[in-house]
Amino acid sequence: MASSAGERLSVLQRHLSCPGREGPRRGTAGHWQPAAASSPSPKDTAGAPSLPRRRQEVLKWNGWGYKDSKFVVHKEDGYHVSFTGNRYKIGNMVLPHFASWVKETLGVDFEDCQPPQPPPQPHQIPQPILHPGLLEEVQALGLSHSLEGEDRLFRAHGHTLAEIFTLREGMFPRIPDLVVWPDGHKQVEKMVELASRHQVVLIPFGGGTSVSGALLCPEEEGRMIISLDTSQMNSILWVDEKNLTARIEAGIIGQDLERQLRARGYTSGHEPDSYEFSSLGGWVATRASGMKKNIYGNIEDLVVQVKVVTPRGTVERYAAGPRLSAGPDIQHFIMGSEGTFGVVTEVTLKIRPLPPVVRYGSIAFPDFSAGVRCMREVALQRCQPASIRLMDNQQFRFGHALKPPTGLMGLLVDGLKKVYITRIRGFDVNKMCVATLLFEGSEQEVTAQENRLYSIALSSGGVPAGAANGERGYMLTFVIAYIRDLGFDYGIVAESFETSVPWDRVYSLCHNVKHRITSECKERGIRHSFVTCRVTQTYDAGACVYFYFAFNYRGLSDPVHVYEEIEGNARNEILACGGSISHHHGVGKVRRQWMNQTVSAPGLGALRAVKEYFDPENIFANGNLL
Repeated sequence: MASSAGERLSVLQRHLSCPGREGPRRGTAGHWQPAAASSPSPKDTAGAPSLPRRRQEVLKWNGWGYKDSKFVVHKEDGYHVSFTGNRYKIGNMVLPHFASWVKETLGVDFEDCQPPQPPPQPHQIPQPILHPGLLEEVQALGLSHSLEGEDRLFRAHGHTLAEIFTLREGMFPRIPDLVVWPDGHKQVEKMVELASRHQVVLIPFGGGTSVSGALLCPEEEGRMIISLDTSQMNSILWVDEKNLTARIEAGIIGQDLERQLRARGYTSGHEPDSYEFSSLGGWVATRASGMKKNIYGNIEDLVVQVKVVTPRGTVERYAAGPRLSAGPDIQHFIMGSEGTFGVVTEVTLKIRPLPPVVRYGSIAFPDFSAGVRCMREVALQRCQPASIRLMDNQQFRFGHALKPPTGLMGLLVDGLKKVYITRIRGFDVNKMCVATLLFEGSEQEVTAQENRLYSIALSSGGVPAGAANGERGYMLTFVIAYIRDLGFDYGIVAESFETSVPWDRVYSLCHNVKHRITSECKERGIRHSFVTCRVTQTYDAGACVYFYFAFNYRGLSDPVHVYEEIEGNARNEILACGGSISHHHGVGKVRRQWMNQTVSAPGLGALRAVKEYFDPENIFANGNLL
């Protein structure tokens, strides 16, 4: 049965926004306002952001996501796992298969639980380095700011394994000395001017979801460090319904952006895994990619204009046409710059009307190679739906372990499906894999896409596996990140990393990287590990491959170092197989060592020259990229 975009978004609304917050936005619908001529409007107070300024009131201080949402182990009936809260579709449900899967796959002993340290006391948080002259000017200008340890610590990190492990077990040697919340572009200009004049460091902060170490304060930095939190710059300034564009402040987080656009009947279509918490400015700064890029494009395809404040002044491209041939595109210096040149303050994005029909689907394949062949053919024929993602067998079984209880009819249906897949089709459950699908468009477009794609799948040995599996796989994307916090309690470290790779090397890269990780674990005496991958985005010339890797670290003295060694060797294997150092996570500090294997020396020299021109005093000294 077809479902409308509004129905699908209401499902997302349940856990991606708070009820009752759809208010009018500033700006006039249908009226074009060139960025160079637009004037500030009063702040819209009707639609409060989903996350408060003090995010620690709602979000975990030492883990992923909301405080009220987490996986919990119960000792009853030989241990079982549930997920708390009602923000997600699996909320307040027992997951009867997950505990046994964890014990079997990762050797977890549920009697051996080591919870994290309690929140630090004020004396345990590094004392701030203060520049009295700057602080006095910040106060005189009325800029919202905080010296509180909690506020500073919350903005001292992203979400790499090493960062979260540090929060659970220790403390960062260096954190921001001051947090400042500008309320718009003009205040950012003032803050950058102050920082330049007083020679202090600025590190832009958006949603805090970085998985590249980009937010870590360099330990050797002796100057005062200010976290420039853009979260209060969260309004849609205007919507142009004739040209289908919108001017948006860069601090808005994804769920609020979509909620506000939806109220007008539009969508940006940009839906990264992190969009509950990540910001528009962060998407631009990391060259982000969303799950529905096949229809709407990656962030570089969506951006029309970017405004960024640098120590040299505000950088922007005045023309707002669909394409410009006027030398190299200055906006591409900003996209992917990861806060090294300046602060993104405003973005003009393409928007689209909400699709009238949204349908999910899934396809089962006898093995991963058949699935990859199908993905390649779909890309070759350019008939990708909004999202098509292929899970390998390990991830297929992992997803099955997360299924909630099923009633009698569900058991019967599942049993019939299993009989058909394994006995009639002859699939081996230890080899088969599944692709999840999301279709968007008119009824005619979606039906045509379904017919064409399922025909390709059948020719590749696949069989349709139902809409429920597709919807469930898509929605589970938002809760998988919570599993790592549970793993920490029971001696499991886990992380994800991704790459892009040409089509003729997709299968070999997946095979070789998983084999390399398994071998590295054996060499280090790691008895229980888990490595899985999925093909998440497809292009004419290749695909994005996403890896998940976890192991039981009981008996290891420094699990983070062991993990980083193994992932480093896996990254070398990726490069040897023709993959990139990143597809959408960015470089930050974690992947900086491989930049010279990605960009030639003259190219890196050009980036350094741009950095030197925009920021000669290294005010944006986060140490990313270069």
